[in-house]
Amino acid sequence: MSCPICSKPTETAFRPFCSKRCADVDLGKWLGGDYAVASTDPEDFEKALEEIERLPPEVDKLH
Repeated sequence: MSCPICSKPTETAFRPFCSKRCADVDLGKWLGGDYAVASTDPEDFEKALEEIERLPPEVDKLH
């Protein structure tokens, strides 16, 4: 099995990663919103849309 971050062989202590660094990179991606678990529940989609519509105009602009 190879590390999903850098493709090096995995280490048992950090599986499925090769190192703590790659595990931390992956965690950072989850926390930063780079990964998401898709939902097929229409209520989840509607709730998300309602929350986005409630945001002030400047919050949804890119930096």
